[in-house]
Amino acid sequence: MKSCYCQAVIIRCWVALLGSWLLWSCGSPEKQRLSVFRYNSTNSIASLDPAFAKSQEVIWAVKQLYNTLVEPDSNLVIRPSLARQWRVSADHRTYTFDLRTDVYFHDSEVFPGGKGRRMTAQDVVYSLHRIMDPATASPGAWIFNGKLSADSGFRALNDSTFELTLYRPFHPVLGILSMQYCSIVPHEAIEKYGKDFRSHPCGTGPFRFFLWEEGQALVLHRHPDYFEKDSTGHQLPYLEAVQVSFLESKAAEFLLFRQGQLDFMNDIDASFKDEVLTKQGRLRKEWEGKMVLNKHPYLNTEYLGFLVDDGNRLVTASPIHLKKIRQAINYGIDRTKMMTYLRNGIGTAAMAGFVPAGLPSFDSSKVKGYPFNPTLSRQLLKEAGYPQGQGLPVIRLLSIPIYADLANYVASQLQEVGIRIQVEIVQKSLLLEQTAKSQALFFRGSWIADYPDAESYLAMFYSKNPAPPNYTRYKNPAFDALYEKSLEENNDSLRYAAYQAMDNMITSDAAVVPLFYDEVVRLVQPNVSGFPGNGMNLLELRWVKKR
Repeated sequence: MKSCYCQAVIIRCWVALLGSWLLWSCGSPEKQRLSVFRYNSTNSIASLDPAFAKSQEVIWAVKQLYNTLVEPDSNLVIRPSLARQWRVSADHRTYTFDLRTDVYFHDSEVFPGGKGRRMTAQDVVYSLHRIMDPATASPGAWIFNGKLSADSGFRALNDSTFELTLYRPFHPVLGILSMQYCSIVPHEAIEKYGKDFRSHPCGTGPFRFFLWEEGQALVLHRHPDYFEKDSTGHQLPYLEAVQVSFLESKAAEFLLFRQGQLDFMNDIDASFKDEVLTKQGRLRKEWEGKMVLNKHPYLNTEYLGFLVDDGNRLVTASPIHLKKIRQAINYGIDRTKMMTYLRNGIGTAAMAGFVPAGLPSFDSSKVKGYPFNPTLSRQLLKEAGYPQGQGLPVIRLLSIPIYADLANYVASQLQEVGIRIQVEIVQKSLLLEQTAKSQALFFRGSWIADYPDAESYLAMFYSKNPAPPNYTRYKNPAFDALYEKSLEENNDSLRYAAYQAMDNMITSDAAVVPLFYDEVVRLVQPNVSGFPGNGMNLLELRWVKKR
């Protein structure tokens, strides 16, 4: 507790110091008090270069500074952003984007006279090509792998028309273009700063860079020439500034939130979730009126995976190579009880396949998972040749420390139907290594969507994909054929039907044990409005107001 207190004192000093900077730049004390949005990141930001927007904390900051051609709305439907509209060729390989002509980069010394210039299609070509350039060493280089040529895949037809050409149809490319990796940057800034562009960001986003004391604080100011307006014609954003602190302790962060020094908190730490939430996931009465609880689906599926490669000796020597054993494990877990007692109602029990709730293609009436049915679990054990679990070897489950309680819960549940599970806790790096090398027979995993399309999940089971993402080494010719066909399908209804059919195949073959579909949980101050949630858990501040 002493450590949390000391950190809280330190961050209060930063709050006071930042307040003086913001007061100097944002006008009167009253305006500053009302117009600055404050949040804390428990992880430090490694870079403000969108080519390195791999982690949530970087993605959140980068989203304020830059824009992409298209973006997901609150329902995860792709809509225009820097592009006004787009057209798709008859062969579904060429996408032509008509760009806005009222978009300007932030004022910067890289431009003549320090005044930000207008963004053009040449900037789009430069930015997307830069991601693929090995010299950039972007962790997002994979997003276009095998999909288009770095030399001819991007073209500027004129200043306001950009064209992207694929080797073959790939409908989720629009989702890929909405990733923060695909933010548009000016070549002048990259050429001037090189690798130091990470700390000298320049984009077209609603906020522009002002101050970054690494590991301590980040301050962004409103972009006065931002192109978007609200429905009444008022220019966005409403906020004057964004202030980010970097306090590692969630307990100290909660303390500052309670004191009104932070405007929201993302996620609730296990150490105080019982203090804030009921077992049903609702805000306790003593906090009503003092904070607002926002919950909505998050594109993250928590699961247990099986290695199902019949060509692997580890698999053939283990009982998990039997589908009925894998199905018995699926039926033997009470996911609803797990959500209540281990998660305080945060998330939804996964009983509708692997693809999570929150995606437009999700339909629990068309994809059926495994309800808790211990009787059927025991029956499947018997049919597999292990009545009441007799003769069934102990099955080892690998997990990481933060999910130890979940793994032990699963082991306890399965013990009741005759399946003995030995939980082995390992470090995340070791688990990733063993799953990548096909050395983990039964393991805990999670998959967060890279973009808002079910393909991001189904790619995990396409047999031509290595690990990652195909950690289970699942191979099903019917699945592969449907997966390839779905990539070429432009009709949403037909594509969604294909996605659901593939999810049912994975479920029937019991390649995984989906445990729950996650939820974004945010605590927000009562005076904050216009703070929409979304399944990607993006930090959307353009429409935020403080009263």
